[in-house]
This record gives sequence, C-alpha cells and structure tokens, in this order.
Amino acid sequence: MTSSSPRVKYDYYAAAALSLLTASLQVHAESSEPDKTLSTVVVTGNRGNQPRTITDSPSPIDVISAEQLQASGKVGLKELLARLLPSFNLPAINGGGTSWSVRGVTMRGLSGDQVLVLVNGKRRHNTALINNLARIGTAAVPVNLDLIPVSAIDHIEVLRDGASAQYGSDAIAGVINIILKENDSGGSAETSFGRYGSGDGDTVHQTVNYGLALPNDGFANLALDSKEQEPFDRTGSATGNLYSSPGFPDSRDQTVNRHGWNPSYGLGREKVTNASYNLELPIQDDLKFYSFSTASYMETTKVTGNYRPNDITSLAGDPNTPYPDGVHAQRRNRTIDFQFAGGFKGEVGGWNYDASSTWGEDDSTLNASNTLNPSLGPTSPTSFNLASQIFDQWTNNLDFSRGFDIGLKNPLQTSFGFEYRWEKYQIEPGDFASYTPGDYVIPSGPFAGRTPLPGLASYNGTSPADAGEISRSNVASYVDLGLDVTDKWYVGTAARYEHYTQDIGSTWSGKFSTRYKITDAFALRGTVNNGFRAPSLAQTIYASSTFTSGGVVNGEQISVPVKVLPVDTPEAQALGAEKLKPEKSLNYSLGFTYDPTANYRLTTDLYQIGIRDRIVSTSLLGGPAVSQILVANGLSPGLFAQYYTNAVDTRTRGIDIINEYRQQLDEYGQVRWSAAYNWNQTRIEKLQDNPAKLTSLGSNYQLFDRRLQKDLTVATPQSKLILAANWKVTDYNLNLALTRFGSYTEGDNNPVNDRKFSAKWITDLDAAYDLTKHLTVALGANNLFNVYPDKNGIKDWAGGYKYGQFSPFGFGGAYYYTRLAYNF
Repeated sequence: MTSSSPRVKYDYYAAAALSLLTASLQVHAESSEPDKTLSTVVVTGNRGNQPRTITDSPSPIDVISAEQLQASGKVGLKELLARLLPSFNLPAINGGGTSWSVRGVTMRGLSGDQVLVLVNGKRRHNTALINNLARIGTAAVPVNLDLIPVSAIDHIEVLRDGASAQYGSDAIAGVINIILKENDSGGSAETSFGRYGSGDGDTVHQTVNYGLALPNDGFANLALDSKEQEPFDRTGSATGNLYSSPGFPDSRDQTVNRHGWNPSYGLGREKVTNASYNLELPIQDDLKFYSFSTASYMETTKVTGNYRPNDITSLAGDPNTPYPDGVHAQRRNRTIDFQFAGGFKGEVGGWNYDASSTWGEDDSTLNASNTLNPSLGPTSPTSFNLASQIFDQWTNNLDFSRGFDIGLKNPLQTSFGFEYRWEKYQIEPGDFASYTPGDYVIPSGPFAGRTPLPGLASYNGTSPADAGEISRSNVASYVDLGLDVTDKWYVGTAARYEHYTQDIGSTWSGKFSTRYKITDAFALRGTVNNGFRAPSLAQTIYASSTFTSGGVVNGEQISVPVKVLPVDTPEAQALGAEKLKPEKSLNYSLGFTYDPTANYRLTTDLYQIGIRDRIVSTSLLGGPAVSQILVANGLSPGLFAQYYTNAVDTRTRGIDIINEYRQQLDEYGQVRWSAAYNWNQTRIEKLQDNPAKLTSLGSNYQLFDRRLQKDLTVATPQSKLILAANWKVTDYNLNLALTRFGSYTEGDNNPVNDRKFSAKWITDLDAAYDLTKHLTVALGANNLFNVYPDKNGIKDWAGGYKYGQFSPFGFGGAYYYTRLAYNF
C-alpha cells in the first residue's frame, strides 16, 4: 500500500495527534500530588513478593479503576473494556449461530479465547456457547465477561503480553485479571436508564454493593447487578411482495407495514442478573481463609429469521397455517452460570503458600418461539427446546513463593506451584419436533403439492445423534524466578510443564523478561515467551443443529442452511477433516517506560505474536458433491457444511502507546489526561493446502477461502486511539473521551464486493454532580454526535445490512443516559 492511501494518512494523523499530546503532557508534568492509579501496585504477571507498579513491570500492563468503569456509561464488562482499552475491540455483529448471544471480542487482534481471564488471580471458566458461524472470533469459546457484576470490581489489571508459562494455556494474547472489592463497611447503590436517540434500545441497570466486617479484621463484600435491555433494529424497509405470489395476487401488499421483514439487524432483548461475594477471614497470624463466588442468570431473545407470508416456510396458501402473516422466528437463550472459589493463604517454613480450589459452570439452554417445523404442517408446535450446552471446569492450585538471599543486594524471588484442572462439555438434545423431518404436503396455494424442508425456520434443534459429552484433565507445574540484579536491572524467567489427557500430550512453555533502568525516569523492558492453547472441548466434539447463515456472494446477500460437523465424524472426514492440533505461539515484546514525576507516565511497547496451527472454521462447503456425502451419512440434502481445522499460521505485529498525566489546577480542581493508542496488523504466514479428500470433490472448493482470510486479518480496526480527560472540581466530575476507530474491511470471495469502512471519531461524555455527600446524579451520552458507520454500498436484502456488521462502535447511533448513585 502506498503512502498516499487513505488508511496510511489516517494513521499518520492519529500518530501525529498522539505525539503532540504527549509533548504537551510532558511540558506540564510538574504537579507534586501523586495519582494513586499511576502508582497502583499490580499483581498480575508478578508472582514474587516484590511489589511492582505499572511502570516497574517488565511486561506492559493496564489498570482500570472502578471509577473509570462507572463513568463510561456502558453497562456490560465487554463494552466497558472496549470503551477503555485501545487493544480491545467488540464487533457489533460477529456472525450467526449463537455468536450473537456471547459476542466475540478481540485483544491485540486475536480471538477472545486466546486471552486468559482471571478473577482474583484464579482462572475463570469459559462459556458453553461456541461462536459457531462467527466471522470475527471464528470457532472461539471465550469467557462471558458480562456475567461478572461490575459493582463488585475494585479494579482490573490487563497484562498485554503472553503469559502461558506463568498461568497456563489461553494466555497467548494476554491476561485480564478482575480484582474484586475488599470493603468491610459501607457500600453503594446505583440506578441508570438509557435510550438510543432513535427512541429504542431502552436499558435499565441497577447495582448494589455492600461491605461487612468479619472477625479478626476480616471482610465480606457483597454485590448485585441487574440489567434489562430492550432490542433495537436498524433494518431497512422490505421491498417486493409480502403476500402476493405469481398467480396469487393479494391486495394486502398495498397497505402492509414493510418494516421488520428484512434480516434482524441490531441487538436483541437481554436480561442479566449477577451476584457475587468476596470474603477473607484471618484464622491466625499466618493463616487466612478466603472465598469468592459469582452467580448469574441471563436471558437473551432475538428475532433470527423473518419469513414473509408468501414463503413456503410460512405455509403460504395453506388455509390452516398458524402464521398467515408470516414468521418472525425468535431464538431464546437462557444461561445459568456460577463460579465458586475457596482456599487458604499462609506461611510455613519461610514460604508463603496459597492452596485453592475453583469450580465453574456455564449451563446454556437454547429455545425457540414464534416459529414452526413447516414439514410437520399446521399441527407443528410453535415453541421448542433446541438443546442444552453445559461446560464445567474444576481447577486446583497450590502455589509457593519466597525470597532467597543469594549474596546480592536484592533477594531472588522464587515461586513454584502445581495445578490440576478437569473439564467437561455436554450437549443435550432438544425436542423431537425441533429436528425431525415431516411429510406434510401443502394442499393449496402457490406451493400446493410440495413438502417444506425439514426442521425449524432459521435453525434446527439438536438430535440425540448430535448430543454427547466429553471430558479431559490437565496437570501442570511451573517455576517462576525474578531478580533485581542491581537497583537498575531486573531479570525474570518462568517455565511451565503441562500434560493433557485426550491424546493432546505434553508441552513446555517458557518466558524471559527483563527491565533496565537507564535513568530514574526512563527504563527499557522486553519479553520473549512461547505459548500453547489446546483445542477447547467444544471445538473437539461440537455438532451444531442446522443454522441459517448469511453472506454476500457476487454482490447478493444469500441465506443458506449450515451444519457444523465434529472432526471425528465420517461426513467431516470425507470432506478432509483431521484431528485438531494445539495452537502454539511465540511472542516478543520490546518497549520503554518514562515516568519523570509521580503524576505522569508514558509507556510504549512493540510486540509480535506468531501462532502456528490456528484453529478456525472452514469455508462454507456446499453443492451436489457435499450434499451427496451428507445424505449418505443420514443428513438432509441441500445443507452446507463447516468444521473446525488448523488452517493457518498467523503473525500479528503492533504497538501500544499509553500516556497518563494528572494536573492540579488549584481552585479549579484537577484533570487526569490520558492518551492511549494501539496499532496492530495480522497477516497469514502460511495457509494449509486443501485436504486431498476436499480437492477430489472439485477445484472450486477451498478449505479457508478469501472471505475468511479477510475476516481474520482486516475485519477489525488496525488502529484505535483514545483521548480522554477526567476533570474534578468541587462537586462536579466531568469525563470526556474521544475515540478514533481505524478503518476495517468486510471482505468477500469476490474482491469487487469488498466493503471498506472508513475511520470514525466517537465522542463520549459523562457529567456528574454531587447533590449531597452521599448522593450523585449524572447525565451522559455514548456517541454524542450520533455517528454511524459508512453506509453499505453492496446490494443486500433491500437495505437489510445498511451499515455492515463489524462496526467496533455499533450502529445504534447516539445513546443517552442518566445515572443516580448513593454511597453509604
């Protein structure tokens, strides 16, 4: 790409703006009062007993405070992180299937399940809902961050570096460690209400947090969050006939409301209730018992298929059809999720130890309503249980640490430990009527004499043949050493051995990190580490019911029935599927920190992440040859198939630049300025050849086609810049954030139909006023100036996807809210 291209110009101007702001911050870095956030002691990535701050850390790390979470106006943790972290992105729509329920995130350009999530330093379990049919985060099984109550969070530490040697698999892109509050008295309650400028998407969010004192100076902190979000839809009006068919005119087409007939385009209805506790009880001077838990109930509802009254799926022309005005098929997901952790911390023989056990479960039941199995005719049920997907994880840890005097000025910080983890994934079948084929023949109308396709409108239930369960265990041990060789030079190293059952085998991971302080204010730092991520259990055995997937083919938006096949089934192997291999990574990071005063810091880090055998979904495989294979194995004709495969090796390169400065303005209060920038680029280093069995079906089949390659490399913004200011003066608190999302591309197999979306600036504003010492009221707006993505120029369902799908700031437009908080 030449230097005159629009994207390079945009990135050049963004970098220039960041440089100017950096210079201005350095000029004014003279205040003497420290900012507690800048000097926060971090625990993530630091297993020794030597306290380290953000700038002391040899690996890049961000700290997000509870105050920042509250003032953003967002109500789910995924959206909060996307608002506050330049390396974290959340697409508006990342695909079909169940991916709309647990939207896939990306961090440093990598998928959400390549990021390890911890709560109080303990591994968090993943969702049971695999992102099947996803385009961004394809095949991922991420942690559902929205099931952690925001009111329980004291702060979040985000380690932007590989940490597999320290924490285990999944820590390729980094670690998100959510630290819960430890208050032993007082608390807070908050209510907020918001609505999009178009008058839809009403959201009510209520929270409460309360601290209790326990004996021996212990504490118990309780939290409860509740969110109810109504849907919004940005679908264009339908064109063409809704009731009429050739030879069967219908006057209702002249007066019918044409809104709501195109593919659903927006967020669905969501209800989430999260509760938690965090407690610590000292038993004696060198022994403490601790425990924490979260429990969640989530319901999501979304219209996932609109079938016109003149469609065969609506049994058009049948006088007994239950849907004479068409079908608006709804997908309902109900999730019950919990995590429970307990353990003891103490000291024995000069060693600090931590023995813990953590159990997590995510139980998701998939239902359907306002739909039917048209092949059963008018007697078909209209509501169904489709399947249940359950993931259990039990993790046990024993960790030791102490400092050893080795004759140098500073002790050798030594940590070692052991982990045993057991996991199980289950798929339970749905109602018989949700997947069974019927033989009903439509008696009259445009489809007289025909039998509709089997299964439900928009999707099928899971049959007993597709159900099942699988489990595995993992044992690991690690050693982690850190030494301040001198007052200026730190060196750290870690090694981890892991062994998996399920024929995955064993692996070693290692990490080396160093930091050298050139002056009191300026230091260089760098790391090199390798990682390992085993295929998830869901990726290993997942067999989907049939879903409807949409895509642009030759400029036309099409909809096809798709089934995701487990790799060990005969039909998948006949299409070239092979046993999944673990992903393996090699990470490099090099940067510097600059903190000339207690109120200012600048960190800059370059990084490279190489991943071999990355697990992705295959292309949509369809046509007569594929249909013949599927039918021979008992599946319906006309299906398209996908399976998960190690199709690509990738290399991601990028840079993170973080500025923070706190400025005192005397009687005009204080301002915390920040500028954060991320640029990353993913390229495919190696593309696996087509399997011989797939090639034998015809030259037009590709294992991982151009559209999927584009989704992996350019579907998320390559750059993101966040300029923010927090101004506190007397009883007022003003938060302003300007975020520039770089350009991105929604690709197609035909390059002519690629759609590039330009960079956009989004303005968020939150203004709070303390009515009393305890009561605060706030008004705010996300996307204050009602910015939308570029309009999609590709011909599609009469304007169904007007703004594309992948927008990192959504396509709902301006969102306005008010908040009332009471502290006691």
